[in-house]
Amino acid sequence: MEPSPAKAKPQGRLLVSTPLDAKDELEERLERCVGIVQSLTNGLSEREANDALTANVCKGQQQHEEVCLGLFTLVLTEPSQAQRCYRDLTLVNRDGMNVVLVKINQILMEKFLKLQDVPRTQLVWLVRELVKSGVIGADGVVMTLMKQIAGGDVSNKNLWLAESVLDILVEQKEWVLKSGMLIAMSVYTYLRLIVDHGTPNLLSLRQKEVDFCISMLREKFMECFIIGRDLVRLLQIVARIPEMELLWRDLLHNPQALSPQFTGLLQLLTARTSRKFLACRLTPDMETKLLFMTSRVRFGQQKRYQDWFQRQYLSTAESQSLRCDLIRYICGVVHPSNEVLSSDILPRWAIIGWLLTTCTSNVAASNAKLALFYDWLFFSPEKDSIMNIEPAILVMHHSMKPHPAITATLLDFMCRIIPHFFPPLESQVRQGVFNSLNFIMEKRVLAHLAPLFDNPKLDRELRSMLRERFPEFCSSPSPPTEVKMEESVALEMDNHVLDKEEGCYDNTEAAFSDDEEEVNNKGKKREFRFHPIKEAVLEEPADITPYLDQLDDTMKEKVLQLQKASDTETQCEVMQEIVDLILEEDFDSEQMSTLASCLAELFKSHFRGDVLPDEITEESLEESVCKPVCLVFRNLCTMQEDNSGFSVLLDMLAELYQKQPKIGYHLLYYLKASKAAMGKMSLYESFAQATALGDLHTCLMMDMKACQEDDVRLLCYLTPSIYSEFPDETLRSGELLNMIVAVIDSTQLQELMCHVMMGNLVMFRKDSVLNILIQSLDWETFEQYSTWQLFLAHSIPLETIIPILQHLKYKEHPEALSCLLLQLRREKPSEEMVKMVLSRPCHPEDQFTTSILRHWASKHDDTLGEHIKAQLIKNNNQPRKRQRYSHTHTHRQTDRQLGEHIKAQLIKNNNQPRKRQRYTHTHRQAERQTDRQAERQTETDRQAERQTDRQAAGGAHQGPADQEQQPAPQEAEVLTHTHRQAERQTGRLRDRQAG
Repeated sequence: MEPSPAKAKPQGRLLVSTPLDAKDELEERLERCVGIVQSLTNGLSEREANDALTANVCKGQQQHEEVCLGLFTLVLTEPSQAQRCYRDLTLVNRDGMNVVLVKINQILMEKFLKLQDVPRTQLVWLVRELVKSGVIGADGVVMTLMKQIAGGDVSNKNLWLAESVLDILVEQKEWVLKSGMLIAMSVYTYLRLIVDHGTPNLLSLRQKEVDFCISMLREKFMECFIIGRDLVRLLQIVARIPEMELLWRDLLHNPQALSPQFTGLLQLLTARTSRKFLACRLTPDMETKLLFMTSRVRFGQQKRYQDWFQRQYLSTAESQSLRCDLIRYICGVVHPSNEVLSSDILPRWAIIGWLLTTCTSNVAASNAKLALFYDWLFFSPEKDSIMNIEPAILVMHHSMKPHPAITATLLDFMCRIIPHFFPPLESQVRQGVFNSLNFIMEKRVLAHLAPLFDNPKLDRELRSMLRERFPEFCSSPSPPTEVKMEESVALEMDNHVLDKEEGCYDNTEAAFSDDEEEVNNKGKKREFRFHPIKEAVLEEPADITPYLDQLDDTMKEKVLQLQKASDTETQCEVMQEIVDLILEEDFDSEQMSTLASCLAELFKSHFRGDVLPDEITEESLEESVCKPVCLVFRNLCTMQEDNSGFSVLLDMLAELYQKQPKIGYHLLYYLKASKAAMGKMSLYESFAQATALGDLHTCLMMDMKACQEDDVRLLCYLTPSIYSEFPDETLRSGELLNMIVAVIDSTQLQELMCHVMMGNLVMFRKDSVLNILIQSLDWETFEQYSTWQLFLAHSIPLETIIPILQHLKYKEHPEALSCLLLQLRREKPSEEMVKMVLSRPCHPEDQFTTSILRHWASKHDDTLGEHIKAQLIKNNNQPRKRQRYSHTHTHRQTDRQLGEHIKAQLIKNNNQPRKRQRYTHTHRQAERQTDRQAERQTETDRQAERQTDRQAAGGAHQGPADQEQQPAPQEAEVLTHTHRQAERQTGRLRDRQAG
């Protein structure tokens, strides 16, 4: 293989960067791998090069990974060599292209927007080749690539990507039909994109998309059925296209023509849409920004983030259609924990209210409102989640005072959607909306709906319509009775959702309305507090039908047995048999992903609820790990790492982790709680490296975050083991510490402190504690106090963290200053402590320095006096040779700072009320002496400045030797004389006080 000639370039050949950007770690690593490949093949023929690469990959896992990634990078950066490098890659790889697939997914999720044009084109070419070769796991890469196709974007790059992926799907149709999830995901994606491609210059692309979607829907409708009710929403929007209209009519009037198993529209509308479909229409960058706003941004501080998001994604006319995707994602995917709901983090309803105000098209506004209310229409408390319907009611409630027009248009839409969504199903839609409102009251999202439905700010016609539609909720505070289902009347469905409201949106930022003021019998204002919503546990039957046909007969039989087993013991027995089948030599690894999907679906109930038993005993812990999924953990614990079955089972677990991320912290719990796993915590590290993340730190942080969101007790239970088993990943991690202190209560804090005191837990180390404490300065008050309490439980010398004083400001960091003050008062002052305390700026309202100096003066006056004297002498005895003004000025400021602190201390002492005060005259003398010293110091500094100026002015006429011979200012002598006077005065003061 001929290596490409090395060329000096200002940036790498993979990612776009500027001269100010640091070198990207991923790009740097890939370039190193290219260098290794080129060094192995330099000057060799193709056959010799292939032999050299093959010999190198046989040396070990690291060499195999380096060669594969080097060839992969050459494919991306050298189009002329791409075909040859891909051929070599297929020949030398030993893991079914797993290394390459992981790296492609990483680039797609993290670096795709920064890829240069050539690597972006080559990446799509490589995905096409992987699909042609039938590489296992290529379907996941294609789905990730589709996620990068942005909705509401008709830029050339986005259109090219949409068409390129579509070409792959069309050309490799037989391959696509083997994956039910890929069929559903691609149909969902391109049904949504058809809306954006309606302009004349894009009609050819739109036609290809229409043909593809119709082909998939007619041939594989039941695979598309797993999309759920949002499939109807997308089809409804494009149903006016002639080819789509025929499909739409069959969907309404002849469902059996699509599939014998399809009974009608109601069957589809009552099925919830999975989160994975709602999330697939947001690019990773959009998703990251939205999740950041809903988890990190405080309410009231969101405007700059919303402005950025709008400039980036919502500023064009085509982007109007993107608002539906965002609203569906927020309602169906972003489900904050109770801790977030009860905090001051930006709520979901505020983001949705803002999105509604940015709609400039009536059609887009109607579609956005439909997206908001879509889960209301066929809501069932047994199947659906309160979190899906909560944002709509809260948008209306909180917008009533600041933006009554938003509330009015949403209430009007809710009333009119009932008869107009689909007349034959009007009674079902009415029941769905009724169920939603009833469930909202039952879960106490709002205590009563009458203040919202019968509000005087609404016009008379709307209030009348609300009373007519929802009489149960307009006056009676008691729970309403169930409405009766009426016989449906067969009428034609109107495609377009009616909405009379036109242009009633304004662009003012949504804001919380004031709480209703209610006065109790004592005349005091009653305080209303937010009560977190406890999401009901939904026991949905496991549906593994789409996956069974992809399993061989033996495995299929065992999976069906597992599904039918009713008790845990039987399930464990069947699961062990499945594990035994996986460990057999003739196990087809192509079934791995499908089997993982089946197990993830069957084990859904195991990942709900609390893992840790209420009463922790050896018996209860052993009982808690007797679940079928724990059979995989147990088998791994009993195997040796060099066993061939170990890696196969680990791969199985990694596949299961992709389908069910909670498996990570369940593994950590098993390794701690089970006797069979004693001393096997290193298994988790092997598991982390086998996952798509491939990194222990990232995997551990993600699993602990998932645990934090699901079960705080379990998080506290795991914390000692995590810190002791993985010190390199935890002791330097402020992220992990913040996860813990953000959710624990005072009891759990005390338990962790006890673990620290008993030596079972070490959360801080001398070399990293200062950095972590500095990071904690931005955390919430309780989080900071918890962090300091945990720090003080350790036996770490205070001098280790005393430099943090340089970062503390009295108005911004009161928590850290309070904790430090209490700790310093227990310590005998050292020179470093005194230096750091006195180096703080002197401010009349900042009492920190004065307080600690006063305390030290009363307990350790001699020591304190010596340290202050040492600081004064050290500052004034600095070498002054050839000293410039800035250096002199710095020392003058330092001296003045010390003087101000000492003077403030004297003033404090003198202002204390004292009975029988005897030494007023003495203290006044001390003050006058201090003032005289300060005046002499100032005069000395002025002389030094003048001398320095004269030297600088004469420097142009003198050589360097002459300048060196100029006499230095006699500043040191004056200062020494001043300090001697101060010492004598101090001695006289002490003598008088002693007398």
